[in-house]
Amino acid sequence: MTSGTSIAARLTATLGAALAAAACAASDTGPAPAALRATTTAAATSPGFDPSAYVAMPPRPEPAAATVACAFRAAGPAARTATVPASTSVPATGTVELTLTTSAGPVPLVLERAAAPCAVQSFVGLARQGFFDGTECHHVTDEPGMQMFRCGDPTGSGTGGPGYTFADEYPVTVVRGENGYLPSPVVYPRGTVAMANAGHRDSNGSQFLLVFGDSLLQPQYSVFGTVGEPGLRALEEVAAAGDDGSSPLGGGRPLIPMRIVAVG
Repeated sequence: MTSGTSIAARLTATLGAALAAAACAASDTGPAPAALRATTTAAATSPGFDPSAYVAMPPRPEPAAATVACAFRAAGPAARTATVPASTSVPATGTVELTLTTSAGPVPLVLERAAAPCAVQSFVGLARQGFFDGTECHHVTDEPGMQMFRCGDPTGSGTGGPGYTFADEYPVTVVRGENGYLPSPVVYPRGTVAMANAGHRDSNGSQFLLVFGDSLLQPQYSVFGTVGEPGLRALEEVAAAGDDGSSPLGGGRPLIPMRIVAVG
């Protein structure tokens, strides 16, 4: 087995699985866009991991209409009181700029409605309600080919959500496996903001991923924005301090707490 194959197999079978496994309890039942490509540079590539050796993010379809309807379905108790966002006439074009004010410094985000209008609608709605205020990014992985924080759970346990779920969006909706097999893993570029989920289809809630280094994942996490360079540097500094190794499948709670103070 080649070293490249070993990396792919290990990352997708272990650390990728950890993202889903840690979020399961949150459920009631259980070439890339230019904005993404621009965040990936040779200098930022992890030593020991060559993203060019793996499948790139698929092209993103253009929105079929200026607005869409989203289905926000009740799903278990909310980790914090939250009002379900409006589900009709949801914009499917344009961007929303927000900044996570964190204990590590500002983390600017650009949310892309065309990529995932329902994810953006949900995230913006929760942010404006203060749902993320005072919460910690409870998990980090920092090794070649898997560099990201998981945030958005007020309980800090990896099981909390807003009391509703919604359907998967790009790239999940355009990448399908063949003959019963899972689709090939793809590179989520440095700077990607994506939804975490409960390990099965259409189980998005409030948890999200901040990818600070090119990461190899099954294409089952909806992409809805990008992180600005100053925010990536802040994330890298926290990650470099290490984690407690509490996840048997990789990573753990950051040794330096990564707290979201406010979003605005």
